[in-house]
Amino acid sequence: MQISLGPLMYCWPKSNVYAFYEKVAESDIPLVYLGETVCTRRRQVKWSDYLALAKLLQASGKQVILSTLALIENSSELTELRKQIANGEFMIEANDMAAVAMARELKLPFVCGPSLNNYNRATLDKMATWGMQRFVMPVDLSRDWLRQVSTPATDYEVEVIGYGHLPLAHSARCFTARLKGLAKDGCDMACVQYPRGVLAQTQEHQPLLRLNGIQTQSAACCDLRQQFSTMATMGVSWFRVSPFSDDCIAVASALMAGEIGEVTTDACNGYWYGEAGMKLSVQP
Repeated sequence: MQISLGPLMYCWPKSNVYAFYEKVAESDIPLVYLGETVCTRRRQVKWSDYLALAKLLQASGKQVILSTLALIENSSELTELRKQIANGEFMIEANDMAAVAMARELKLPFVCGPSLNNYNRATLDKMATWGMQRFVMPVDLSRDWLRQVSTPATDYEVEVIGYGHLPLAHSARCFTARLKGLAKDGCDMACVQYPRGVLAQTQEHQPLLRLNGIQTQSAACCDLRQQFSTMATMGVSWFRVSPFSDDCIAVASALMAGEIGEVTTDACNGYWYGEAGMKLSVQP
């Protein structure tokens, strides 16, 4: 099993994004996903910037996959999506069925991202006939589901988000803009003020969710590093680290070196065990 670095889901200043990926280029991480998956109003880093970063990472010996939006809302986003898929050089991670349809139409291979509702083997097998090379398991499914759906062995690869804040849902409304009293169309990229999203808590001040523009995430960092060897024996091909800070590069590099690390008490991993996602289980 190998390590991948997922797309950056947060709105960071352009200089921070470039600095981050320059560090990624110097690492040994073999597979990197790049692209805006949350909101097109985040104009700090444009499509041309992502292409430049993709070529930088490719030149450093990495496989690069371009990730697409998880929620397509208008015709201009469809036009941009088609341009991304037909880039002529890099495979895409489809995070919306429109991306799947376009890739199929153009007879291009693709990865099914975690926001696609691939909940059974029949759906995955159909996607494979359309060009799917790999699927990222939806974050709310369990190891038992994965065991069942991957037997008998598949012709496509399996990837699991094993470390990072889980992308749970997307909405047409922007939570960050509403927090700032702004309209979505005039948000002034308010989410750039929150490089790890906005933590939402219960009335008892317990962490509940993390709001990232139109995206809802897990409040806690999901940590499945202790399940690394189990995933490998199950046939998982890629363990994804979903970045939220520069520290995630070190986490990915440590895993590649065989260093699992300790799970902190404020992490979560419940979905993997078929429990509430926000739980931290100590099951083997």
